[in-house]
Amino acid sequence: MKNIIIYTKTGCPWCREALDFLNKNNIKYEEREVLGNKKYFDKLVEKSKQSKTPTLDIEGYILADTDAGQIEQYLKSINML
Repeated sequence: MKNIIIYTKTGCPWCREALDFLNKNNIKYEEREVLGNKKYFDKLVEKSKQSKTPTLDIEGYILADTDAGQIEQYLKSINML
C-alpha cells in the first residue's frame, strides 16, 4: 500500500469530496488540515508550490488542487483502484 497524505482545509467542499472518495474506496491516508497547523501549511506549499486544497502526496507524486475524478484517474493508473 502506498503512503498517501491529503492536505485539506476545514469547510472546503472539494476536500470533503476527496475524503469521501478515499473512504468509499477503503484507501488509507493521513489527513493534514492546513488552516490550523502552520507546519502542515508550510509543507503543502513546499511540496506543491501552491496553497490550494485538496492536495495529495502519493509517495512523492503531488496532485495539487485536485478533485475526486483526478484522484480516481491517478490511482487507477498506478493500480491502486
